[in-house]
Amino acid sequence: MLIYLRVLKESFNFAINALKNNKLRTMLSLLGVTIGIFSIIAVLAAVDSLEKEIKGSLSSLDQSTMIVTRFSFGPTEVPQWKRQQFPDVTYEEYEDISRNLPDLEAASFVLNVPNEPIKYQENTANDVGIAAVSYEYYDIEALQLEEGRFFNQAESVRGAPVIILGHDVAESLFPGGDPMGKRVRLYGRKFTVIGLLEKMGQGLFGGGHDSNVFVPVNAVRRIYGSNSRGTFPQIVIKPEDGVDNAEFVALLEQQIRNNRGLRREEINNFFVNQLKGFTDFIDNITGQMNFIGLIISGFSLLVGGFGIANIMFVSVKERTNLIGIQKSLGAKNRFILFQFLFEAVILAVIGGLIGLFLVWVISLLASQFTGDFEFVLSPWNLFIGTAVSAVIGLISGIVPAISASKLDPVEAIRTGM
Repeated sequence: MLIYLRVLKESFNFAINALKNNKLRTMLSLLGVTIGIFSIIAVLAAVDSLEKEIKGSLSSLDQSTMIVTRFSFGPTEVPQWKRQQFPDVTYEEYEDISRNLPDLEAASFVLNVPNEPIKYQENTANDVGIAAVSYEYYDIEALQLEEGRFFNQAESVRGAPVIILGHDVAESLFPGGDPMGKRVRLYGRKFTVIGLLEKMGQGLFGGGHDSNVFVPVNAVRRIYGSNSRGTFPQIVIKPEDGVDNAEFVALLEQQIRNNRGLRREEINNFFVNQLKGFTDFIDNITGQMNFIGLIISGFSLLVGGFGIANIMFVSVKERTNLIGIQKSLGAKNRFILFQFLFEAVILAVIGGLIGLFLVWVISLLASQFTGDFEFVLSPWNLFIGTAVSAVIGLISGIVPAISASKLDPVEAIRTGM
Protein backbone atom coordinates (compact mmCIF):
# COMPACT_ATOMS: atom_id res chain seq x y z
CA MET A 1 0.00 0.00 0.00
CA LEU A 2 2.84 2.41 0.87
CA ILE A 3 4.49 1.92 -2.50
CA TYR A 4 1.26 2.84 -4.27
CA LEU A 5 0.95 5.95 -2.15
CA ARG A 6 4.49 6.86 -3.12
CA VAL A 7 3.66 6.25 -6.79
CA LEU A 8 0.59 8.45 -6.41
CA LYS A 9 2.67 11.20 -4.83
CA GLU A 10 5.34 11.01 -7.53
CA SER A 11 2.69 10.95 -10.26
CA PHE A 12 1.04 14.02 -8.75
CA ASN A 13 4.41 15.80 -8.72
CA PHE A 14 5.04 14.83 -12.35
CA ALA A 15 1.57 16.11 -13.33
CA ILE A 16 2.16 19.41 -11.56
CA ASN A 17 5.61 19.70 -13.16
CA ALA A 18 4.06 19.08 -16.56
CA LEU A 19 1.65 21.93 -15.87
CA LYS A 20 4.48 24.20 -14.73
CA ASN A 21 7.04 23.37 -17.41
CA ASN A 22 4.70 23.14 -20.38
CA LYS A 23 1.83 25.40 -19.40
CA LEU A 24 0.45 26.11 -22.86
CA ARG A 25 0.76 22.55 -24.14
CA THR A 26 -0.80 21.07 -21.01
CA MET A 27 -3.65 23.59 -20.83
CA LEU A 28 -4.51 23.04 -24.49
CA SER A 29 -4.55 19.29 -23.87
CA LEU A 30 -6.75 19.70 -20.81
CA LEU A 31 -9.10 22.09 -22.59
CA GLY A 32 -11.06 19.25 -24.15
CA VAL A 33 -11.65 17.59 -20.76
CA THR A 34 -12.55 20.93 -19.20
CA ILE A 35 -15.09 21.72 -21.93
CA GLY A 36 -16.50 18.20 -21.86
CA ILE A 37 -16.99 18.11 -18.10
CA PHE A 38 -18.36 21.66 -18.19
CA SER A 39 -20.90 20.65 -20.86
CA ILE A 40 -22.02 17.48 -19.08
CA ILE A 41 -22.39 19.01 -15.62
CA ALA A 42 -23.97 22.19 -17.01
CA VAL A 43 -26.63 20.09 -18.77
CA LEU A 44 -27.25 17.96 -15.66
CA ALA A 45 -27.42 21.04 -13.41
CA ALA A 46 -29.78 22.91 -15.76
CA VAL A 47 -32.13 19.93 -16.14
CA ASP A 48 -32.06 19.19 -12.39
CA SER A 49 -32.85 22.84 -11.66
CA LEU A 50 -35.72 22.88 -14.13
CA GLU A 51 -37.15 19.65 -12.74
CA LYS A 52 -36.83 20.92 -9.16
CA GLU A 53 -38.68 24.15 -9.98
CA ILE A 54 -41.50 22.41 -11.87
CA LYS A 55 -42.04 19.82 -9.16
CA GLY A 56 -41.70 22.52 -6.49
CA SER A 57 -44.54 24.40 -8.16
CA LEU A 58 -46.66 21.24 -7.89
CA SER A 59 -45.46 20.17 -4.45
CA SER A 60 -48.42 21.69 -2.62
CA LEU A 61 -50.77 19.36 -4.50
CA ASP A 62 -51.08 15.71 -3.56
CA GLN A 63 -49.81 13.27 -6.19
CA SER A 64 -53.25 11.67 -6.35
CA THR A 65 -54.83 14.96 -7.46
CA MET A 66 -56.64 14.91 -10.81
CA ILE A 67 -57.62 17.80 -13.08
CA VAL A 68 -60.54 17.41 -15.48
CA THR A 69 -60.42 19.75 -18.50
CA ARG A 70 -60.83 19.78 -22.27
CA PHE A 71 -57.03 19.90 -22.56
CA SER A 72 -54.47 17.14 -22.09
CA PHE A 73 -51.40 17.94 -19.98
CA GLY A 74 -49.38 15.29 -21.78
CA PRO A 75 -49.16 13.52 -25.15
CA THR A 76 -52.44 12.12 -26.49
CA GLU A 77 -53.60 10.10 -29.48
CA VAL A 78 -56.63 12.37 -29.99
CA PRO A 79 -55.93 14.62 -33.02
CA GLN A 80 -55.77 18.37 -32.45
CA TRP A 81 -58.75 19.19 -34.68
CA LYS A 82 -60.90 16.90 -32.56
CA ARG A 83 -59.59 18.26 -29.24
CA GLN A 84 -60.50 21.78 -30.35
CA GLN A 85 -64.15 20.70 -30.53
CA PHE A 86 -64.25 19.43 -26.95
CA PRO A 87 -66.55 21.41 -24.65
CA ASP A 88 -65.33 23.01 -21.44
CA VAL A 89 -66.17 21.41 -18.12
CA THR A 90 -69.07 23.14 -16.41
CA TYR A 91 -69.99 24.25 -12.93
CA GLU A 92 -72.94 21.86 -13.05
CA GLU A 93 -70.61 18.93 -13.72
CA TYR A 94 -68.51 19.98 -10.73
CA GLU A 95 -71.65 20.03 -8.54
CA ASP A 96 -72.69 16.59 -9.78
CA ILE A 97 -69.22 15.16 -9.07
CA SER A 98 -69.18 16.72 -5.61
CA ARG A 99 -72.54 15.19 -4.72
CA ASN A 100 -72.39 11.78 -6.35
CA LEU A 101 -68.85 10.55 -6.97
CA PRO A 102 -67.89 7.87 -4.40
CA ASP A 103 -64.57 7.88 -2.55
CA LEU A 104 -64.18 11.60 -3.18
CA GLU A 105 -62.37 13.70 -0.59
CA ALA A 106 -62.84 17.06 -2.31
CA ALA A 107 -63.58 18.63 -5.70
CA SER A 108 -63.12 22.27 -6.64
CA PHE A 109 -64.21 24.26 -9.67
CA VAL A 110 -61.38 26.50 -10.90
CA LEU A 111 -61.60 29.21 -13.54
CA ASN A 112 -58.30 30.40 -15.03
CA VAL A 113 -58.67 33.99 -16.20
CA PRO A 114 -56.26 36.72 -17.38
CA ASN A 115 -54.23 38.69 -14.86
CA GLU A 116 -55.70 41.95 -13.63
CA PRO A 117 -54.60 45.06 -11.71
CA ILE A 118 -55.89 45.53 -8.16
CA LYS A 119 -56.16 48.93 -6.49
CA TYR A 120 -56.41 50.26 -3.00
CA GLN A 121 -56.66 54.03 -2.78
CA GLU A 122 -53.58 55.38 -4.63
CA ASN A 123 -51.70 52.02 -4.56
CA THR A 124 -51.91 49.56 -7.45
CA ALA A 125 -50.68 45.98 -7.84
CA ASN A 126 -50.33 45.23 -11.55
CA ASP A 127 -50.48 41.91 -13.38
CA VAL A 128 -51.99 40.02 -10.45
CA GLY A 129 -52.91 36.38 -10.98
CA ILE A 130 -56.61 35.81 -10.27
CA ALA A 131 -57.28 32.36 -8.78
CA ALA A 132 -61.03 31.96 -9.08
CA VAL A 133 -61.85 28.80 -7.12
CA SER A 134 -64.60 27.21 -5.11
CA TYR A 135 -64.13 26.89 -1.36
CA GLU A 136 -62.83 23.27 -1.44
CA TYR A 137 -59.59 24.35 -3.12
CA TYR A 138 -58.23 25.46 0.26
CA ASP A 139 -58.19 21.85 1.46
CA ILE A 140 -57.01 20.34 -1.84
CA GLU A 141 -53.85 22.46 -2.05
CA ALA A 142 -53.43 22.86 1.71
CA LEU A 143 -52.90 26.62 1.47
CA GLN A 144 -51.21 28.30 4.42
CA LEU A 145 -52.73 31.52 5.78
CA GLU A 146 -50.66 34.02 7.67
CA GLU A 147 -53.75 35.86 8.85
CA GLY A 148 -57.52 35.66 8.48
CA ARG A 149 -59.43 32.85 6.80
CA PHE A 150 -60.45 31.38 3.45
CA PHE A 151 -63.96 31.93 2.14
CA ASN A 152 -66.55 29.36 3.22
CA GLN A 153 -69.14 27.36 1.27
CA ALA A 154 -71.89 29.98 1.53
CA GLU A 155 -69.57 32.77 0.31
CA SER A 156 -68.32 30.52 -2.48
CA VAL A 157 -71.79 29.57 -3.72
CA ARG A 158 -73.22 33.10 -3.77
CA GLY A 159 -70.01 34.63 -5.15
CA ALA A 160 -69.43 36.95 -2.21
CA PRO A 161 -67.09 39.93 -2.86
CA VAL A 162 -64.30 38.63 -0.61
CA ILE A 163 -60.63 38.14 -1.43
CA ILE A 164 -57.49 36.48 -0.06
CA LEU A 165 -54.24 38.25 -0.93
CA GLY A 166 -50.85 36.77 -1.75
CA HIS A 167 -47.89 38.18 0.19
CA ASP A 168 -46.47 40.35 -2.63
CA VAL A 169 -49.88 41.73 -3.55
CA ALA A 170 -50.50 42.73 0.07
CA GLU A 171 -47.08 44.42 0.22
CA SER A 172 -47.86 46.42 -2.93
CA LEU A 173 -51.29 47.54 -1.79
CA PHE A 174 -50.61 47.96 1.93
CA PRO A 175 -46.90 48.71 2.42
CA GLY A 176 -46.33 48.41 6.14
CA GLY A 177 -50.08 48.34 6.84
CA ASP A 178 -52.72 45.78 7.82
CA PRO A 179 -54.85 44.64 4.86
CA MET A 180 -57.45 42.75 6.93
CA GLY A 181 -60.95 44.11 6.47
CA LYS A 182 -59.90 46.64 3.82
CA ARG A 183 -61.76 46.85 0.53
CA VAL A 184 -59.75 46.61 -2.68
CA ARG A 185 -60.97 47.25 -6.23
CA LEU A 186 -60.93 44.42 -8.78
CA TYR A 187 -62.95 44.23 -12.02
CA GLY A 188 -64.30 47.65 -11.13
CA ARG A 189 -65.87 46.20 -7.97
CA LYS A 190 -64.92 46.24 -4.31
CA PHE A 191 -63.75 43.07 -2.57
CA THR A 192 -63.21 42.78 1.18
CA VAL A 193 -59.88 41.29 2.29
CA ILE A 194 -60.57 38.36 4.63
CA GLY A 195 -57.23 36.50 4.47
CA LEU A 196 -53.50 36.84 3.80
CA LEU A 197 -51.38 33.95 2.48
CA GLU A 198 -47.99 33.12 3.90
CA LYS A 199 -44.99 34.06 1.75
CA MET A 200 -43.99 31.18 -0.52
CA GLY A 201 -41.24 32.62 -2.72
CA GLN A 202 -41.10 32.70 -6.49
CA GLY A 203 -41.10 29.68 -8.72
CA LEU A 204 -40.60 28.74 -12.35
CA PHE A 205 -43.96 30.08 -13.46
CA GLY A 206 -43.66 33.49 -11.85
CA GLY A 207 -44.32 34.62 -8.35
CA GLY A 208 -46.31 31.58 -7.24
CA HIS A 209 -49.15 32.42 -4.86
CA ASP A 210 -47.26 35.47 -3.61
CA SER A 211 -48.43 37.37 -6.68
CA ASN A 212 -51.91 35.80 -6.74
CA VAL A 213 -55.22 36.48 -5.09
CA PHE A 214 -58.03 34.02 -4.39
CA VAL A 215 -61.66 34.94 -4.99
CA PRO A 216 -64.90 32.89 -5.10
CA VAL A 217 -65.28 31.39 -8.56
CA ASN A 218 -68.93 32.43 -8.85
CA ALA A 219 -67.96 36.08 -8.43
CA VAL A 220 -65.76 35.78 -11.50
CA ARG A 221 -68.29 33.68 -13.43
CA ARG A 222 -70.74 36.59 -13.24
CA ILE A 223 -68.18 38.77 -14.97
CA TYR A 224 -67.00 36.36 -17.67
CA GLY A 225 -70.13 34.26 -18.01
CA SER A 226 -70.34 30.49 -18.19
CA ASN A 227 -69.52 30.01 -21.89
CA SER A 228 -66.49 32.25 -22.43
CA ARG A 229 -63.76 30.51 -24.44
CA GLY A 230 -61.30 33.07 -23.08
CA THR A 231 -61.30 31.28 -19.74
CA PHE A 232 -59.90 27.88 -18.84
CA PRO A 233 -62.33 26.07 -16.51
CA GLN A 234 -61.22 22.91 -14.77
CA ILE A 235 -62.36 20.61 -12.00
CA VAL A 236 -59.65 19.73 -9.49
CA ILE A 237 -60.36 16.43 -7.77
CA LYS A 238 -58.73 14.74 -4.80
CA PRO A 239 -59.77 11.13 -4.01
CA GLU A 240 -59.73 9.68 -0.53
CA ASP A 241 -56.54 8.05 0.70
CA GLY A 242 -56.08 4.40 -0.21
CA VAL A 243 -58.59 4.42 -3.07
CA ASP A 244 -57.83 2.27 -6.11
CA ASN A 245 -56.71 4.85 -8.65
CA ALA A 246 -57.79 3.03 -11.82
CA GLU A 247 -61.24 2.27 -10.42
CA PHE A 248 -61.72 5.86 -9.24
CA VAL A 249 -60.77 7.26 -12.66
CA ALA A 250 -63.13 4.80 -14.38
CA LEU A 251 -66.06 5.87 -12.16
CA LEU A 252 -65.21 9.55 -12.71
CA GLU A 253 -65.06 9.16 -16.49
CA GLN A 254 -68.30 7.19 -16.59
CA GLN A 255 -70.11 9.83 -14.53
CA ILE A 256 -69.00 12.63 -16.85
CA ARG A 257 -69.86 10.55 -19.93
CA ASN A 258 -73.36 9.94 -18.55
CA ASN A 259 -73.83 13.66 -17.88
CA ARG A 260 -72.77 14.47 -21.44
CA GLY A 261 -74.84 11.70 -23.02
CA LEU A 262 -71.91 10.08 -24.78
CA ARG A 263 -72.63 6.80 -26.57
CA ARG A 264 -70.50 3.72 -25.96
CA GLU A 265 -68.66 4.00 -29.27
CA GLU A 266 -67.82 7.69 -28.73
CA ILE A 267 -64.51 8.69 -27.19
CA ASN A 268 -64.23 10.88 -24.10
CA ASN A 269 -64.53 14.56 -25.03
CA PHE A 270 -62.56 15.54 -21.91
CA PHE A 271 -59.30 14.58 -20.23
CA VAL A 272 -58.65 13.36 -16.71
CA ASN A 273 -55.11 14.63 -16.12
CA GLN A 274 -53.48 12.87 -13.20
CA LEU A 275 -50.79 14.82 -11.38
CA LYS A 276 -48.73 11.66 -10.92
CA GLY A 277 -48.86 11.06 -14.65
CA PHE A 278 -47.81 14.65 -15.24
CA THR A 279 -44.78 14.31 -12.96
CA ASP A 280 -43.90 11.01 -14.68
CA PHE A 281 -44.11 12.87 -18.02
CA ILE A 282 -41.75 15.54 -16.63
CA ASP A 283 -39.33 12.81 -15.51
CA ASN A 284 -39.44 11.32 -19.02
CA ILE A 285 -38.77 14.67 -20.70
CA THR A 286 -35.92 15.58 -18.36
CA GLY A 287 -34.45 12.10 -18.86
CA GLN A 288 -34.45 12.61 -22.63
CA MET A 289 -32.90 16.06 -22.24
CA ASN A 290 -30.16 14.58 -20.06
CA PHE A 291 -29.50 11.81 -22.59
CA ILE A 292 -29.26 14.19 -25.56
CA GLY A 293 -27.03 16.56 -23.58
CA LEU A 294 -24.74 13.71 -22.55
CA ILE A 295 -24.40 12.50 -26.15
CA ILE A 296 -23.42 15.99 -27.34
CA SER A 297 -21.04 16.50 -24.42
CA GLY A 298 -19.49 13.11 -25.06
CA PHE A 299 -17.85 14.41 -28.24
CA SER A 300 -16.06 17.09 -26.22
CA LEU A 301 -14.85 14.43 -23.80
CA LEU A 302 -13.65 12.31 -26.73
CA VAL A 303 -11.51 15.22 -27.91
CA GLY A 304 -10.31 15.75 -24.34
CA GLY A 305 -9.35 12.09 -24.08
CA PHE A 306 -7.21 12.38 -27.20
CA GLY A 307 -5.56 15.46 -25.67
CA ILE A 308 -4.68 13.58 -22.48
CA ALA A 309 -3.37 10.62 -24.50
CA ASN A 310 -1.23 12.96 -26.57
CA ILE A 311 0.36 14.64 -23.55
CA MET A 312 1.02 11.25 -21.95
CA PHE A 313 2.80 9.95 -25.07
CA VAL A 314 4.94 13.11 -25.04
CA SER A 315 5.60 12.58 -21.32
CA VAL A 316 6.69 8.97 -21.92
CA LYS A 317 9.08 10.08 -24.67
CA GLU A 318 10.55 12.88 -22.52
CA ARG A 319 11.12 10.52 -19.57
CA THR A 320 12.36 7.47 -21.47
CA ASN A 321 15.81 7.77 -19.87
CA LEU A 322 14.27 8.05 -16.38
CA ILE A 323 12.11 5.00 -17.05
CA GLY A 324 15.20 3.03 -18.06
CA ILE A 325 17.04 4.06 -14.90
CA GLN A 326 14.03 3.14 -12.70
CA LYS A 327 13.73 -0.31 -14.32
CA SER A 328 17.47 -0.91 -14.07
CA LEU A 329 17.24 -0.20 -10.34
CA GLY A 330 14.52 -2.84 -9.94
CA ALA A 331 11.27 -0.97 -10.66
CA LYS A 332 8.67 -3.44 -11.90
CA ASN A 333 6.50 -2.98 -14.95
CA ARG A 334 3.40 -2.35 -12.85
CA PHE A 335 5.21 0.41 -10.94
CA ILE A 336 5.88 2.23 -14.23
CA LEU A 337 2.34 1.43 -15.43
CA PHE A 338 0.68 2.87 -12.34
CA GLN A 339 2.97 5.87 -12.36
CA PHE A 340 1.77 6.99 -15.79
CA LEU A 341 -1.84 5.93 -15.18
CA PHE A 342 -2.00 8.01 -12.00
CA GLU A 343 -0.46 10.94 -13.85
CA ALA A 344 -3.07 10.71 -16.62
CA VAL A 345 -5.91 10.49 -14.09
CA ILE A 346 -4.56 13.43 -12.09
CA LEU A 347 -4.26 15.58 -15.22
CA ALA A 348 -7.80 14.66 -16.31
CA VAL A 349 -9.21 15.36 -12.84
CA ILE A 350 -7.50 18.76 -12.83
CA GLY A 351 -9.21 19.53 -16.14
CA GLY A 352 -12.52 18.26 -14.74
CA LEU A 353 -12.21 20.37 -11.60
CA ILE A 354 -11.64 23.45 -13.76
CA GLY A 355 -14.84 22.57 -15.66
CA LEU A 356 -16.76 22.09 -12.40
CA PHE A 357 -15.49 25.43 -11.12
CA LEU A 358 -16.73 27.16 -14.28
CA VAL A 359 -20.16 25.53 -13.90
CA TRP A 360 -20.30 26.68 -10.28
CA VAL A 361 -19.42 30.28 -11.21
CA ILE A 362 -21.92 30.39 -14.06
CA SER A 363 -24.66 28.84 -11.89
CA LEU A 364 -24.13 31.58 -9.29
CA LEU A 365 -24.30 34.29 -11.95
CA ALA A 366 -27.36 32.70 -13.60
CA SER A 367 -29.18 32.50 -10.26
CA GLN A 368 -28.51 36.20 -9.70
CA PHE A 369 -29.88 37.20 -13.09
CA THR A 370 -32.98 34.96 -12.96
CA GLY A 371 -34.42 36.17 -9.67
CA ASP A 372 -35.47 33.40 -7.33
CA PHE A 373 -34.94 30.62 -9.87
CA GLU A 374 -32.08 28.65 -8.34
CA PHE A 375 -29.64 26.64 -10.41
CA VAL A 376 -28.76 23.48 -8.51
CA LEU A 377 -25.23 22.05 -8.57
CA SER A 378 -25.76 18.97 -6.44
CA PRO A 379 -23.02 16.91 -4.73
CA TRP A 380 -24.06 14.01 -6.97
CA ASN A 381 -23.32 16.08 -10.09
CA LEU A 382 -19.95 17.07 -8.62
CA PHE A 383 -19.20 13.40 -7.99
CA ILE A 384 -20.24 12.51 -11.55
CA GLY A 385 -17.97 15.21 -12.95
CA THR A 386 -14.98 14.06 -10.93
CA ALA A 387 -15.61 10.36 -11.65
CA VAL A 388 -16.01 10.93 -15.40
CA SER A 389 -12.79 12.95 -15.42
CA ALA A 390 -10.94 10.11 -13.69
CA VAL A 391 -12.34 7.52 -16.11
CA ILE A 392 -11.35 9.63 -19.12
CA GLY A 393 -7.84 9.95 -17.68
CA LEU A 394 -7.69 6.21 -17.04
CA ILE A 395 -8.81 5.32 -20.57
CA SER A 396 -6.60 7.94 -22.21
CA GLY A 397 -3.51 6.97 -20.21
CA ILE A 398 -3.74 3.21 -20.49
CA VAL A 399 -1.97 2.86 -23.87
CA PRO A 400 0.89 5.30 -23.08
CA ALA A 401 1.30 3.67 -19.64
CA ILE A 402 1.50 0.17 -21.12
CA SER A 403 4.03 1.33 -23.71
CA ALA A 404 6.12 2.89 -20.93
CA SER A 405 5.98 -0.22 -18.75
CA LYS A 406 7.17 -2.49 -21.58
CA LEU A 407 10.27 -0.45 -22.42
CA ASP A 408 13.53 -2.35 -22.26
CA PRO A 409 15.71 -0.66 -19.59
CA VAL A 410 18.92 -0.77 -21.69
CA GLU A 411 17.19 0.55 -24.81
CA ALA A 412 15.37 3.18 -22.75
CA ILE A 413 18.62 4.49 -21.23
CA ARG A 414 20.36 4.45 -24.62
CA THR A 415 17.40 6.25 -26.28
CA GLY A 416 17.31 8.85 -23.51
CA MET A 417 21.02 9.50 -23.97
